[in-house]
Amino acid sequence: MENLLTDAFLSSLLTGAIIAGIPLLLAGLGEQMSEKAGVLNIGIEGMMLFGAYLGFLVAFTFSSVWLGFLGGIAGGMMVAALMALFCVRLGLNQIVIGIGLTLGAEGLTALLHHFQFSRTYPRLPAPVRADLPLLTDIPILGPSLFGRHPVVYIALALVVIMALLYRRTNLGLTLRAAGEKPAALDVAGGRVMMIRTAAVLFTGAMAGLGGAFMANIAAGIFIPYMTGGAGFIGIVLAMLARGRPFWVLTGALIFGGALSLTTALQVAGSNIPTDVIQMLPFAAVMLVLVLYGRKARLPAALGLPYERGAR
Repeated sequence: MENLLTDAFLSSLLTGAIIAGIPLLLAGLGEQMSEKAGVLNIGIEGMMLFGAYLGFLVAFTFSSVWLGFLGGIAGGMMVAALMALFCVRLGLNQIVIGIGLTLGAEGLTALLHHFQFSRTYPRLPAPVRADLPLLTDIPILGPSLFGRHPVVYIALALVVIMALLYRRTNLGLTLRAAGEKPAALDVAGGRVMMIRTAAVLFTGAMAGLGGAFMANIAAGIFIPYMTGGAGFIGIVLAMLARGRPFWVLTGALIFGGALSLTTALQVAGSNIPTDVIQMLPFAAVMLVLVLYGRKARLPAALGLPYERGAR
């Protein structure tokens, strides 16, 4: 009996870590590119939330989760386009605009959900899983790690792709130059404004995809304010990862595991108060910020508008 409880606890913890960690991973990867280009994208929470709403609405309307993901990407990019306009093109304060966009997305999605569905909360059918042959037969680990929706594998592949992009391609060097030496890039003929705009739009696409995953796969339902600060955790992950996508993955799984700890302990029959367990992820965020926050070096151009060239 004890072995069964242990197996159930581990399986629930791993499953929950992946489901809760993938939106954090996508948001963190998007924010990482934005920061490399010199834009601190505080509005990523609003991009996730609008992506979650539009992704769910499209999936529910057309009965297609994949179209829902495209809707989520579009929703995130809509909010990101406003961020790029106000902060990159017009040079307004990134923190103020980011917070404003987040608050606006929260209010707008709640209002649209109320008019669209009134007080009902329709659900999507259970998502289709993509089981990897042989690997899913591994006890405990198999179904939890290798029996997930294809978007999970796409997110993991993006970690490898972005790591190679930053280290092995000219685009990676150009992004870094846009964030750290924009004047030098401008003199060399690089389009600083265009690069930063593209990076912010990519961030919106990733955040919107993460929000759509949260609504369509993790929950199967859209609830106003459902992101619950996931975008801000993504910002923390990007800062602490110091430009390394694999560190974003590690942090996302750790925080995802902390967020899923409540469910896992309930499955195992733990008597620890739920409120104490739910506090752990946020306490972990504060602890990490205190211990390592001062060591996280961000591009020198973060928060500063670029005025030369404007190309």
